[in-house]
Amino acid sequence: MPPLPVVSGDQCMAALRTFGYEVARSDGSHYRLTCPGRAPVTVPRHRTLKRGTLRAILRTTEISMQAFVDAL
Repeated sequence: MPPLPVVSGDQCMAALRTFGYEVARSDGSHYRLTCPGRAPVTVPRHRTLKRGTLRAILRTTEISMQAFVDAL
């Protein structure tokens, strides 16, 4: 398994879009992404996401680390 990458919120959202996620709404610097057949997820639009936040996003979306890294 590759190490957890350091990404921004925008990079994370761009990678999630390749899996079918779309921005449903925003509230301040947080964006809610939805995808049919998958759980919705909130992504903070920060310069760098903390490792725990990114890990929670991937766990919620059920996307593997390798698939996420390939989508970047």
